[in-house]
Amino acid sequence: MNISNNCYVEIHYTLFNEDQEKVDGSRDGEPLPYIHGQKNIIPGLEQALNGRVVGDTFSVTVPPEQGYGEYDEEKVSIIDAESFAGFDEIEVGMLCQLDDEEGDAQLVMITHIDEAEGEVTIDANHPFAGQTLNFEVEVISVREATEAELRDGIIG
Repeated sequence: MNISNNCYVEIHYTLFNEDQEKVDGSRDGEPLPYIHGQKNIIPGLEQALNGRVVGDTFSVTVPPEQGYGEYDEEKVSIIDAESFAGFDEIEVGMLCQLDDEEGDAQLVMITHIDEAEGEVTIDANHPFAGQTLNFEVEVISVREATEAELRDGIIG
C-alpha cells in the first residue's frame, strides 16, 4: 500500500542538522506514528513520504520553510522572573510551558537569566526553527487509518 492521505504510517527516522550532527531520531525506540495528510509532521517530510511503501528507505533535506519555519526574533522576549515563581529552579536551556497573552499554553526555552534585574529571556521558536533538516527515513508500516484515529488522532 502506498502512503496517501488518511493512512496510518509508522517510520523510523534519524535527523541531522546542517553540520551532519545527529539531533533527533527514533531508532533507539518505537517508530514514529502519524496520520498522513493531517499535518501531524512537518510539511517537507510528509511530502517526501507521499507514495512510499513499507521497506522504503531514503534521505531528504527539508529547508526551514518546509520544516519548523524561519527563526522569528519576535518570539524572543524578556519577562519578569516572577513568572517562574511556581518552579523549583530555572536554568538556561530549560524548556517550560508558560501561558501567552491569550492564556494559551506555550512551550518556551530559557535563553538568559539576569538575576540582578529579575528578568528572564525566553524563546518561543521551535529549537529547529531556521534550520535545514536532513532526514534518513525508513517506512515501517502503512495501513488505512481507523475512524477513531481519523477522529481523535493517534493516542499512545
